[in-house]
Amino acid sequence: MTTTIEGIYENGKITLNELPKNIDKAQVKVVFEDTEKKVEPGKRKMGIFKGTISMSDDFDEPLDELKEYME
Repeated sequence: MTTTIEGIYENGKITLNELPKNIDKAQVKVVFEDTEKKVEPGKRKMGIFKGTISMSDDFDEPLDELKEYME
């Protein structure tokens, strides 16, 4: 059986948010999650594709395939 309890690691000590129930002795694994990283939604860095997209010089010219529909 696996039991998960959250806690805080600070200055070499782990403080559990709650005590485990019905567990006298058990092997434990500690996973450190990054708590400082906060991403604000909607914020985008401008110009990340600069220089990667190009258009041909005749981009605005009429297409020969559609010539009969434009007359």
